[in-house]
Amino acid sequence: QVQLVESGGGLVQAGGSLRLSCVASGLSVSRTTMRWFRQTPGNERELVAIITGSGFIDDGEFMMGRFTISRDNAKNAVFLQMNNLHPDDTAVYLCHAVSPSGEIDYWGLGTQVIVSA
Repeated sequence: QVQLVESGGGLVQAGGSLRLSCVASGLSVSRTTMRWFRQTPGNERELVAIITGSGFIDDGEFMMGRFTISRDNAKNAVFLQMNNLHPDDTAVYLCHAVSPSGEIDYWGLGTQVIVSA
């Protein structure tokens, strides 16, 4: 059974930093495309960053280089380092993976990030 558990959210002032973690079980992050999304009430989920099993990363385009995705294969975890946070970054941040067949989406419960002005 696949589980994704996020942590690291919290309240931070504008300009501050947070590092989010997503610990996976039931799949290997080194062989799975992992994504971070974020969502605010009433809005669709927004893709923040991607890291593929081969290590391809796409994070700068989405967040103007403020966010960096990485992973630790030994911990079976992916991370999202967020710097120079803005109040507009306030959201629930969710970890996502897809089954090898591409048929099943896995989501964590999310971690809340609140950025105060």
